[in-house]
Amino acid sequence: MPETDYAKRVEQELKNYSEDIDVHQLPEIFHYWSNRYIRPWFEQAGTTHPEDLFARYMVKAAKTAESECAWFLSIGAGNCDAEAAIASDLISRGLENFRLVCLDINPDMLRRGREHARNAGVLDHLEFHQADFNFYEPERTFDAVIANQCLHHVTELENLFDAIESCLSPRGLFITSDMIGRNGHQRWPEALSIVEDLWRELPDRYKFNHQMQRLEQPFVNHDCSAESFEGIRAQDILPLLIERFSFHVFIAFGNVVDIFIDRGFGHNFDANSEDDRKFIDRVHAIDEQGFREGTLTPTHMVAVMSHRDNPADSPIMARGLDPAACIRPSDASENT
Repeated sequence: MPETDYAKRVEQELKNYSEDIDVHQLPEIFHYWSNRYIRPWFEQAGTTHPEDLFARYMVKAAKTAESECAWFLSIGAGNCDAEAAIASDLISRGLENFRLVCLDINPDMLRRGREHARNAGVLDHLEFHQADFNFYEPERTFDAVIANQCLHHVTELENLFDAIESCLSPRGLFITSDMIGRNGHQRWPEALSIVEDLWRELPDRYKFNHQMQRLEQPFVNHDCSAESFEGIRAQDILPLLIERFSFHVFIAFGNVVDIFIDRGFGHNFDANSEDDRKFIDRVHAIDEQGFREGTLTPTHMVAVMSHRDNPADSPIMARGLDPAACIRPSDASENT
């Protein structure tokens, strides 16, 4: 990527998030879908949701720590609200001797993170480090590294994954929740045709894009990475992870359903409406059938990984979907 283009994207990223207080707010229909369909797969892994999984496996990693104090790193920590909550959870699980380093490029978000940590009573456990994760050079070893919905903002994935490999302790864990679909969060052609068929069924009241503030008739397969880092190399994340790490937990889900439950159009659906819930149920079933038949691939993953020479004895793969099966075979012309 040309240096001037990269600088413009960094500037836009800082502007986008400098005043963005709640980066996790999702429509109620998303929570209906995730609680009904996604939560049971987390429960099979002994947890309930991504942050709970982070804490569970950070405690596990701490037990293998070579020093008395366990060290953790959070890549792209943003406002650090999740990190403050995770730190509180770690303490409630009996882990008190730890440090969690929060890494982010945005100083405004890190300042808010410090306030989150202070208000949560965990400031003594958190450190705040301003840096660009694309070119991050770790200065110490970590027992666990977490990346919560940030990898799809990374342009230099190879650099970052090499850095994580180098700083992860021999029995350490790399834990992430992220997007693994097409770059820019677009739909691949096979999913786009399904979205367009479903779109034609829906009344216009479901077609207002709350993020773009526009009515979409027809559906626009928007490339979010055109002017920012959003989804810039999402489709490269999983293949590069497979090359470098061994998977202990892998939960993959979502594709066509994303369009109807996410921040853009999800607010148009009423989680209390039986008709709206049935529509989401049907779209979820389309995705799951596509995964079984190999005609669709997931756009989300939650994973726990380790060095390749420290594989899990019994890895947990939700519905038997392993990482390699979730990489979409595609023509070179479709990769951009």
